[in-house]
Amino acid sequence: MITIRELKNPDWSAVWALLEPIIRKGETYPYNPEMTSEEACRMWVSSTQVVYVAEDDSGSICGSYYVKPNQPALGAHVANCGYIVGESSRGCGIATLMCEHSQKEAIKLGYRAMQFNLVVETNEVSVYLWQKMGFTIVGKLPQAFKHLEYGYVDAYIMFKALIED
Repeated sequence: MITIRELKNPDWSAVWALLEPIIRKGETYPYNPEMTSEEACRMWVSSTQVVYVAEDDSGSICGSYYVKPNQPALGAHVANCGYIVGESSRGCGIATLMCEHSQKEAIKLGYRAMQFNLVVETNEVSVYLWQKMGFTIVGKLPQAFKHLEYGYVDAYIMFKALIED
């Protein structure tokens, strides 16, 4: 059973342990592969509105996500989220649970839609999952991501309305 709850200060080291290998690989997030824990904390925690963790039965953190406005002021009604799942926990439905949770939380926080600005085309698992969760590819950014293995690859902008008028 997975519990999703807000991040507490002592949780950061466990979140960093999940996030660091993902950043170092340079396959899905555009952050500097040499990013420090402090820089990552500013990016994942301090510059976001709220951060959640997914915790398994043993109390181990196996995933995390943040919610923040996609744009300031007149674009702040659209949420942006980032998700991570620990390598040993992938394929267990944790990303699906976090995406479902994030949409409900975004609505509670007053967001009307959610947008992912840079979903790397080679990250086929995420592209498939976000589409399964109702997100639509609304744009393709040619060679917008410098993949550390494949070089310059395309990325998608994905969008979902959370509240219909």
